[in-house]
Amino acid sequence: MNKLARYILIAAVASIIIFLLWYFKAIVAYVLIAAVLSIIGKPLVNLLMKIKLGKFKIPKWLCAGATLALIWLVVVIFFKTFIPLLVEEANKLSNLDVSSLIEEFQPTLKSFQDGLARYLPDAKNLNLEQSLTDQVKSVVSIGSISSIFSGFTGFVGSVFIAIFSISFITFFFLKDESLFFEGVILVFPTKYEENVTRALNAVSQLLMRYFIGIVTESFLIMILVTLGLRIIGVPMSQGLVIGLIAGVLNVVPYIGPLIGTFVGIFLVITTNIDVFTMAEMVHHIIYIAIVFSIVHLIDNIVFQPLIYSNSVHAHPLEIFIVILIAGSIAGVLGMLLAIPTYTVLRVFAKEFFNNFRVVQKLTENI
Repeated sequence: MNKLARYILIAAVASIIIFLLWYFKAIVAYVLIAAVLSIIGKPLVNLLMKIKLGKFKIPKWLCAGATLALIWLVVVIFFKTFIPLLVEEANKLSNLDVSSLIEEFQPTLKSFQDGLARYLPDAKNLNLEQSLTDQVKSVVSIGSISSIFSGFTGFVGSVFIAIFSISFITFFFLKDESLFFEGVILVFPTKYEENVTRALNAVSQLLMRYFIGIVTESFLIMILVTLGLRIIGVPMSQGLVIGLIAGVLNVVPYIGPLIGTFVGIFLVITTNIDVFTMAEMVHHIIYIAIVFSIVHLIDNIVFQPLIYSNSVHAHPLEIFIVILIAGSIAGVLGMLLAIPTYTVLRVFAKEFFNNFRVVQKLTENI
């Protein structure tokens, strides 16, 4: 077989594999989620394996089952705690008097529009008050909230299948940690098996530290934001909701914390519009901004260097550039997947392309 025919065959096989991955994307997603859960649960399985009761050693299948049960217990407790709080906030927003809210900001909006009209003559035709009213109503309308819940209930069957599938796959990944690796190794030629095995072991260790770090970071952000908001007088229930949102959004590098700040300000102000005077409203906006600024300063100085740099052994500037590139290519999803994907690429590049100087420099700390 000549080189051209071989390249055509390789391209055809690669195209078929990509098509199959796309066609069965739901199953691929289940496998990837299960792989992440197994990576997070691996330290607990190893810990349980070390426990001995006399001559009795806990079998690995039981350790895997206990770890999986603990993971889902945490998930159930999490949802049981926060879903009622989220529903309460949704009800407050649905009962919001949007007209009163806009009326509070009417002088500010008028001043802003007048100033804008001095530089942009076409701005005279804008009605900021009406536009803002329509936007806020669309966000907090009971119809949109109801549609979210009705859409959620419509996917109950799919969610059940997903939970069962992910649990089933995760159990076997925890029980036999080499199962996922063996499936990946089968894709590569036999002569590269040793390289791929080393790369997968390194990826497993790096991603385990990274994912555990991300979960820890989100939890700590939630705690700090909740405590900070409680100190400035925000009710604990609402502070927990805002803290949860801030912790989840913080997973999105750089943009997430900013969005979390605006969400926090929006929730506190809109749900207390009948209580706050204009002066109190401004004070609370400043206080909330200070709380988020302090939390994000702690995150940038303490949490992120430990997670993004130490966990994947990459320079912070390197991570920043990778996230920017990923964001420009695939938006928010790209930013979420940037660091894990970059980690995998670095490890495999070290195994297969270490003769290049740029690869040697980027992977010298792995």
